[in-house]
Formats: sequence, C-alpha cells, structure tokens
Amino acid sequence: MTDAGPIARAIAALKAGRAVRIESATPMTVLSVETATPQMLAIADPAGSAPLLISGRRAAALSLANRRDAADPAEPVLIERSNWLDVDNARSLADPSRDGSRAPIGPLAPTALDRPDEARAALKLARLAGLMPALWLVEADTATGLEMTALAGAGAEVTEVARARLPLEDMPDTQIVAFRASDDGQEHVALIVGAFGGKPPLVRLHSECLTGDVFGSLKCDCGPQLRHALRLIAAAGGGVLLYLRQEGRGIGLANKLRAYALQDRGFDTVDANLRLGFADDEREYAHAAAILKALGIDTVRLLTNNPAKAVGLEQAGIGIAERVGHHMPANPHNADYLATKRARSGHLD
Repeated sequence: MTDAGPIARAIAALKAGRAVRIESATPMTVLSVETATPQMLAIADPAGSAPLLISGRRAAALSLANRRDAADPAEPVLIERSNWLDVDNARSLADPSRDGSRAPIGPLAPTALDRPDEARAALKLARLAGLMPALWLVEADTATGLEMTALAGAGAEVTEVARARLPLEDMPDTQIVAFRASDDGQEHVALIVGAFGGKPPLVRLHSECLTGDVFGSLKCDCGPQLRHALRLIAAAGGGVLLYLRQEGRGIGLANKLRAYALQDRGFDTVDANLRLGFADDEREYAHAAAILKALGIDTVRLLTNNPAKAVGLEQAGIGIAERVGHHMPANPHNADYLATKRARSGHLD
C-alpha cells in the first residue's frame, strides 16, 4: 500500500483537529477553527494568546476590508486574540450562516501579518481539507509538518491504480480508470468512451457534484450535464470524461452546503462563496492535465462553456484544438444560477 503524500497527511491532521506546521524559513503552525476542540487549543496555546487567521474575503464580509491590513480580499488577515475570542466565538465568526443570527461580538482588531506566504499556504490547506478558511496560529510542540513548496501546485503527478470495463446504457464500449494524485491522495476517474483513432478526443472535465449527480438536485445543471456529456462523447465517436474530486467548485461538500444555505437567504452563487471566504471558483486543473497525459492525450476538443478550464489545461501543457459548447436548458430552480455563471463567472453562451 502506497504511503499517503505529505499534503494528504496534513489534510488528515487538520480535519482531525490536530496541529499542522507549514515548513519554511519562518514556519507557521496552525489549528483549524472548525475542528480543533477547546482542549486541543488549550494544549497548543496554553497562554490563550493565539491570534485568528482568516481569508481576506471573509474579512471583507465581516466589514474589516476598510482596514489597511485587510484591504485586499485575496490576502489573509490576522486578528488579535481577545478575552472574548474563544472557540465558540471564533467558529461563529468563521461561519457565515451565523452572520444574521448571532449577537454582535468584538471589537475585531486586525494586526500585522509577518508571514503572508505561509498564511496563504495554510489557508489553501484548509480549503483542500474542505474546512472553513479560519485557523488559529499556535506554537504547538507536536505538529504534522508540510513543506510550503508542496502547496505550490507544480509538478502534479497521478498514478493509475485500477482499470475495468464499464457497460453503460446506450453507450459504446467504455472503460473506467481510477487515478490517485501523488500530492493530496485524491482519487479521480476517467471514463474512456469508444475509440478516437488518434484524433484529438472530445473531453469533458466534470467536477464531482453529489447533490446534482447522485440526488438529482435542481439547484444546478451538473447531473444533466454529466449525462448529456456522455451522450455527446459517444456521438462524436469516442472521447474521455474526467470525473474530478472538486466538489462545490473546489471548496468541498460541507462548504458547498453552507453556500446553498446562503443562497436560500438571497445570495447568488458568487457572493455566497465570497461570503464564506473563498474565491468564486477555487478549482485547479493540474491533476486533470496529468491524467490526460497519462492516457497519452496531449491535445483535446474541450466540451465546456467555461473558458477557465481551457486556460487551466493549456497552462498545464494540454493543447485545445477546439472548444465545444455544452448547453443545458434551465429550470425554475437553477435559472438564476445559470445566469450568474454567465454574468459573473465568465461562462459562455
């Protein structure tokens, strides 16, 4: 059995409420606000002085963006520890679902952040773990170490771990191939449909969507897109569908459900993600490119309305011979979602 990669080990530690040290010339040790218990925080921070690190976008949602140290929504923000800032209040600050119901707490005092690169890396790790972008900065003696450079995303590698035939209704011969990423340990799947005879295959990058793909949610178009993409690939004579573990545009299932709750309160999909403390779209496509290369594919006809996917693949060394539009009819539940993708996320008609 292959050892988990360093990112996978750090993700597991953070999700379990344990400390992770971002290794660099000026290391930073963090605990997740979401998963660390009061007892664990007391062990890692016996003086009760650990400041709170949040994303700049979450700081903006908390009306801290007018402060000099919190003016850039892409930059982390460090908040001084106060007597009132305990585990419960920190979680309340991090979770936007409580913004409309909790009593005012504060004051919040942003302070100078002397290790911005390490802070950005730590918040990226929290996102990869599917956690809210909020971390305690501690001085724990015992922590899982992770080199900051490991989070740079360069040199993504995948390993084929299993392959089998997968008969699908009204589809040509199809194989399913599982790949495991060497860094974060995530397992992605490629469906190889038919045969594409050496020509650039029609390729769809489909991000995992439990609610749409499995349960048939009407809030998005993911389930119908998945099924329609397979039909289009079959009609084209063959191609590849990559099923990527990037739930909720890369923020994870729990955070996606938090975004859904914000949408029920009137936020669109972009503003919901921003209020959570994330970018509109946190997905990366280095693993997708690595899978295509492992399959011997270096140029594709890309089935997408999202230009960012084409850019991501090209930056990772995959040529785009053609972009093929992928249009689905709206329903009363997802019409605003589709309109927001076009108006605010740059998706094409």
